[in-house]
Amino acid sequence: MKGDQELDIYNKQVVFIFDEAHRSQFGEAQKNLKKKFKKYYQFGFTGTPIFPQNALGAETTASVFGSELHAYVITDAIRDEKVLKFKVDYHNVKPQFKGVETQIDEKKWNVEDAKKAFLHPARTSEFSKYILQNYRIKTHRTKGGNNGFNAMFAVSSVEAAKHYYEELNRQQIDSEKPLKIATIFSFAANEEQSAIGEIIDESFEPSALNSTAKEFLTKAINDYNKMFKTSYGVDSDEFQNYYRDLSERVKNKEIDLLIVVGMFLTGFDAPKLNTLFVDKNLRYHGLIQAFSRTNRILDATKSFGNIVTFRDLEQATIDAITLFGNKNTKNVVLEKSYKEYLEGFTDASTGDARRGFIEVVNELNTKFPNPDAIEKEKDKKEFTKLFGEYLRVENILQNYDEYTSLKALQSIDQSDATAVEEFKEMYHVSDDDLAVMQKIQLLPQRVEQDYRSTYNDIRDWLRKEKEGKQPEDGGIDWDDVVFEIDLLKSQEINLDYILELIFEHNKKTKDKAELVEEVSRVIRASIGNRGKESLVVDFINETDLDTIPDKATVIDSFFKYAQVKQKEEATELIVEENLNEEATKRYIESSLKREYASSNGTELNAILPKMSPLNPQYLTKKQTVFQKISAFIDKFKGVGGRL
Repeated sequence: MKGDQELDIYNKQVVFIFDEAHRSQFGEAQKNLKKKFKKYYQFGFTGTPIFPQNALGAETTASVFGSELHAYVITDAIRDEKVLKFKVDYHNVKPQFKGVETQIDEKKWNVEDAKKAFLHPARTSEFSKYILQNYRIKTHRTKGGNNGFNAMFAVSSVEAAKHYYEELNRQQIDSEKPLKIATIFSFAANEEQSAIGEIIDESFEPSALNSTAKEFLTKAINDYNKMFKTSYGVDSDEFQNYYRDLSERVKNKEIDLLIVVGMFLTGFDAPKLNTLFVDKNLRYHGLIQAFSRTNRILDATKSFGNIVTFRDLEQATIDAITLFGNKNTKNVVLEKSYKEYLEGFTDASTGDARRGFIEVVNELNTKFPNPDAIEKEKDKKEFTKLFGEYLRVENILQNYDEYTSLKALQSIDQSDATAVEEFKEMYHVSDDDLAVMQKIQLLPQRVEQDYRSTYNDIRDWLRKEKEGKQPEDGGIDWDDVVFEIDLLKSQEINLDYILELIFEHNKKTKDKAELVEEVSRVIRASIGNRGKESLVVDFINETDLDTIPDKATVIDSFFKYAQVKQKEEATELIVEENLNEEATKRYIESSLKREYASSNGTELNAILPKMSPLNPQYLTKKQTVFQKISAFIDKFKGVGGRL
C-alpha cells in the first residue's frame, strides 16, 4: 500500500468546489490541502464572504480563494424577486435595561451582571407579553383562521430559552387559543468562530448538556409529544428524529412559535415563516443568515421578512447589509418606514412615485362613499383598481406597531380620559403621538367590510359577464386589473369565527334583525363563505340563541342544523330536477369532498334524467343542474354529514 505522501492524485490536476466557503476553509484542512496537492484549482461559493471587516484573524475569503470572479448580492436577489426585503423593528420595552441592551462588545460585559439584566423577570415578562399581544398581527392571523404565517424567536442562551418558554406558556395559560410553542437546542462544540458574528452549529448530541439544560429540554420535548402524540426524547437517535419532525411541523405551520438558540437560524427554509423575534446579539453574516429565515417568497400576502429585535441591532443591521451588498443597499434591502407608507414615497430602485395610505383612503371615501351605488362598468373598474391598491398598502402596514396602535385607537372612547390614558400606557404613545394619530382617517370596520363585499361582487360579476364573450365584443378592457385574491384570503374569516361572532353579538343585542345584518356583512366580505349566507341567516332565525351557553355549543348546534338542511335540500334538488338519486348523491358527496363541482368526465351526465344528447333541451338542463349543484356545494362544503 502506498504511503500517504505517494498518492498519485496529489500530482494530478484537481478542482475543488466549496459551498458555504466562509465556514470551513480557515483551519487545518485547508493547510493540508495546500500542502498535499501540487496542481489544484479551488472555487468557493458563499453569500456571506469573510472580509477584513468581519475577519477574526488575517485570513479572508479572498486570501484563501483568490480574487472574486462574480458577485450576486442580496440586492440582486431582491431585484430578481428571488427573496424579499426585511422590515426591522428595533423594539425596547424596558428603558432600565437599555445600558446592557445597547452594549455590542460582549467582551466588555460582566457576565453575571449581564445575565441578571437580560434574564430579569421584568424584562422576559414584558417581551413575552409583547410577543403574545402582537403575534397574530405580525403573522397575519387576526381573523380567526389558519391563514397567515408563523414565527421564530432567537435567544442568546439555553437559559434564556428556558425563561422565555416558561414565561410565554405561563402568560397564555388561560388563553382560549394558546400558541403552539416549541424549542430546540443541543450542545455547541467548543469550536472557534471563523468570523465575527458567525452562528456556531449545534451538534445532535444533547447528552453533552448540563443536567439543568437537559432536564428542561426533556420537559419541552415531552410537551411536544403531548401536543402531537409523538414519543421523542433526548437520546441521540430520538433527538435527531425530533429535529426532523419539528422541522416539518414548522414548515407546515403546525408550530406557531419556535424558540431557538442556534439551530434553524442557518440553512433552514420555511416560506410560511414570516417573523423573527430576536433577543440575541447578531452581527454580519450571522445576522443576515438569521434574518433570512423570514424572507423566502410565498405569495402576495408576504411582503417582506418581519424582524422584531429586543436588542439595539440597528447599526449592526446596517453594517451587515452594507458589507454583503453594494452601494445603496440599505434603501433596497430594508423596507420603508411607517411614515413613508402612510404619506407616500418615491421608489429608489424604479423612480416611481408611490401613493401613501392616507391618500388612498381619502380617495375611496371621496369617490365611492356608497359602494352599493357602483353600477357603471367604468366605475366598477376604477373602484377595483383603487381598492386593490388599498389592500396592498394595508397589508404592509399591518406589520407596523404604529398601525396596530392606530387601529386600536379607533375602538376606544376618546372622550373618556381614563381610557385614553390606559391606551397611551399600553401602546407607549405620547401626547404628541396621540395628536398626530387623531388626525389620520381610517376606514370604519363596517365600511371596509362593505368595500370587500363589493370587490367580491365585481369579481363574480366580471367572471360571469365575460363568459362566452369574444374580444371584439367591445366594452371596457379589464386586462390591466389584478384581483388581489391572496390578500383577500389573508383576511378571510373562517366559519367557526363567524359562529363565535354570532354568540358574542347575541349577548349584546337580542334583536335578530340587527344580528342578521351584522353577520351578513361579515359573510359577504368573505370569499370562501359567501355561499353560506342564507344557511347562516336561517340558522339564526330558526334557533333559540339565548339557550346556547357558550361558543363551542353554538358551533356544534350550527353543524347539526346544517347537516339536516343539507339532506333536505339534496332531496328537494333530486326531486325537483328528476335526477338519478344514487348517482346524484355520489356526485354531490365527491364534490363536497373536493369543495367544488366539476363538469368534466361522465359523473354529471350520469345524474341527468334520461334524455337524448341530441335533444335541444339537454344542454340547457345540464347547465341548470350544474349551476344548482355548484351553489349547493358552496353552501354546504365543510359542514360534514352524509346524504
